[in-house]
Amino acid sequence: MSDNNLNEEKKETLNFIEQIIIEHNKTGKFEGRVHTRFPPEPNGYLHIGHAKAICVSFGIAQKFGGKTNLRFDDTNPDTEETEFVEGIKRDVRWLGFNWEGEELYASNYFQTLYDYAVQLINQGDAYVDFSSAEVMDTEKKAGKESQYRNRSVAENLSDFEKMRIGEYEEGTCVLRAKIDMNADNWLLRDPLLYRIKKMAHHRTGDKWNIYPMYDWAHGQSDSIEGITHSLCTLEFEPHRALYDWCIQKLGIYAPQQIEFSRLNVNYTITSKRKLKELVEKGHVKGWDDPRMPTITAMRRRGYTPASIRNFIEKAGVSKREQQIDISLLDFCVREDLNKVATRAMCVLDPIKVIITNFPEGKVEMMHVENNQEMEGSGSHDVPFSAEIYIEQDDFMVDPPKKYFRLAPGQMVRLKGAYIIRCDHHVTDAEGKVTEIHCSYIENSRSGEDTSGLKVKGTLHWVSAAHAVPVELRLYERLFSNPEPGSSDNYLDDLNPNSLQITTGYAEPFLKSAKLEDRFQFMRIGYFCLDSDSTESKLVFNRTVSLKEGF
Repeated sequence: MSDNNLNEEKKETLNFIEQIIIEHNKTGKFEGRVHTRFPPEPNGYLHIGHAKAICVSFGIAQKFGGKTNLRFDDTNPDTEETEFVEGIKRDVRWLGFNWEGEELYASNYFQTLYDYAVQLINQGDAYVDFSSAEVMDTEKKAGKESQYRNRSVAENLSDFEKMRIGEYEEGTCVLRAKIDMNADNWLLRDPLLYRIKKMAHHRTGDKWNIYPMYDWAHGQSDSIEGITHSLCTLEFEPHRALYDWCIQKLGIYAPQQIEFSRLNVNYTITSKRKLKELVEKGHVKGWDDPRMPTITAMRRRGYTPASIRNFIEKAGVSKREQQIDISLLDFCVREDLNKVATRAMCVLDPIKVIITNFPEGKVEMMHVENNQEMEGSGSHDVPFSAEIYIEQDDFMVDPPKKYFRLAPGQMVRLKGAYIIRCDHHVTDAEGKVTEIHCSYIENSRSGEDTSGLKVKGTLHWVSAAHAVPVELRLYERLFSNPEPGSSDNYLDDLNPNSLQITTGYAEPFLKSAKLEDRFQFMRIGYFCLDSDSTESKLVFNRTVSLKEGF
């Protein structure tokens, strides 16, 4: 989008990052280019917070006709795996975004970063420190300079080379920037640039014995790639001074770092450490457990990319920390699924209805619309026979006034089929209703009704002879506390009812369902086929109920 078009919009519709970019373009900064990047660490799966970062970085570049790099900041071989790299690429594409060219890696620049570090040493702006971590921490707090701070350039170059070729063991020494041990911003009190790690890297193998710290690799990688606007969340605001110091000392191209508020959602945690703990301790069944806030889990649960993008847009982009209610996400999911989900019938708690005047053995095909909200969605056939299932709750022997479901002598419409009247019911020794006998009105078929009868209740149903047994996984919030861990241990706030498994009977056409097909089980909720399904056992996940508190 051009500057002129953007300026034609009302200013309040632009977020503050877009306003900054417009001002940059007016001054000729970056020659009008907008080139962003999304820089995840490949040490876990992306979560809903990352979804915001993805939407902001890619979305803003798209809005200005720019481009976005996907760069993996793979500077810690301890925790990084190719599995996570592939998962992140899959998640970004699923959300609807594509990056510029091939994906990039900080490890592409390890030699350049090393050369930059040597440049700082030669300039007297970096030194090798043999102090223990405890001593360095104490000296930082006291504003005291290390005894190694003013060693000669030659000594530092020699020791840094020994670090690189593996002559020193892990923990022996580090490379630090020489900035200001009395700076108000503690990140400027001679921060670490390199540490020794004698560990194979998922891309570079055993080539390196030292690895750059995130703060060192991040800004220089942005510079190398020609990024114009380095967009990151507010916790990186104190790091900006170090980001700018490194680039200034090296005399290289300088991107603009801009911070925005991270996405905080109640009833949710996004700490990678805690998410990993949930998986490893068996509180959930993996990173893609549909109760998890990871993108791969939300995808498995049946969320749509459009619903997540819409949620991020409604949450907004600002400098102010926000606490977003998870009900907004539920709303966005329902809103999109209502437009795209195929309507189907499934009975969770069945009771048999025998239609006494329907010919035994006869099967009639009813045509049920797939989605009345979606033009051209078509319809599917539902077999109708003399014995069907409805929900136990849809029949009452002694109903209250204004009860529009099935009761003795009362009529209802079966969705997509006929009007039926309850003539009789059968009970067991305890008085529980076990069977309902009804008659159908022959000329009342849905779409062809000439009966003239008006009924207020419509029930979902399935043919007993054709019903397909299904397992339904009903998901609720993983945590019962809006702020998990606010009182004590976050694990104490786990919701014991976050997953309930039940069985039901569904229409036979669901046997052809595919992964990521989405369905509205009428009057129950939105569901999708789960990857645990087999030919002999269909498993469906409830994505979200039909409405809040349904």
